[in-house]
Amino acid sequence: MAAGLVKKFFIASMLMWMAPLAVHYGFNHNLLPGLTNLSPHAMTLLSGFVAVISVNIVIAFYIYMAMKEPCNKHQPDPKFLTHAKASVYQPTGEPMESLKKQE
Repeated sequence: MAAGLVKKFFIASMLMWMAPLAVHYGFNHNLLPGLTNLSPHAMTLLSGFVAVISVNIVIAFYIYMAMKEPCNKHQPDPKFLTHAKASVYQPTGEPMESLKKQE
């Protein structure tokens, strides 16, 4: 199970590097038709904006994949629970009036 998680994380990490670089390369080398008439300033702004959007899409996809992971509910140890509950209800030795004065 851990190997699958590492694989998904690795793929998402690689896509977060490759997607914006591919978008930026595509804009700068006129691989996207119809964008040749834009000024260099507009081309840079548009390519940066689309690159940021591509990273956000990758992040959203990774979150979606993480939410689909099976979740095995962890059951705490009953002995630990009884000790924890006992420690919560155990008196501290100080009277309540002295605790209220400190607040």
